[in-house]
Amino acid sequence: MIVATRRAVLFGLLLATSSCRLPVDEPPATIPTHFETSASADPADSITHFALGRAATLAEIEAWDIDIMPDGEGLPDGSGSVSDGRMLYQVQCLRCHGADGRGGPFDPLAGGPANDSFPFALDPRARHTIGNYWPFATTIFDYTRRAMPQDRPGSLSNDEVYALTAYLLYLNELVDEDAVLDRETLPQIAMPARERFVPDDRRGGPEIR
Repeated sequence: MIVATRRAVLFGLLLATSSCRLPVDEPPATIPTHFETSASADPADSITHFALGRAATLAEIEAWDIDIMPDGEGLPDGSGSVSDGRMLYQVQCLRCHGADGRGGPFDPLAGGPANDSFPFALDPRARHTIGNYWPFATTIFDYTRRAMPQDRPGSLSNDEVYALTAYLLYLNELVDEDAVLDRETLPQIAMPARERFVPDDRRGGPEIR
């Protein structure tokens, strides 16, 4: 009985699929395309693109072009002190990174192995913090401005980011408590791990970047 039922179902499926086939002499409907190809005498020069969106304006590009280079190129005007950063940290960072940056629901920003024990970083279980792993002080500013706080990235002013950067460096014993950072003083801070990172300058063959 079960075998017969299965055969009946299979036969019904075959009938259903055969009825959906297009006649042999009837070509399938044309599927609309959503891209355009520029006219060119040389097919190799043709540019195929999707007809979506528009070209970004110069102002829009500049708003996103906020990279900070390791040497400090791109740092904006403004300044911030350790004391201001301490107050901001309590409001903006404490709930995720814990008191004094020692860790909370998210990664610790200070503490961990001593600054001069960089080889520990080969251990995947090690606590990587700003003081013992981050290579450039300037990119602390870059990352904080782009990504923090997690629920409102990009909401901090330049002065606030300078202040938080100063406080984080202070927690890692890399600046004094009275430090004030700006576009001139921040690039002058040499991080303990700075010489432990080397540029990937390989050329030719397989490259990993």
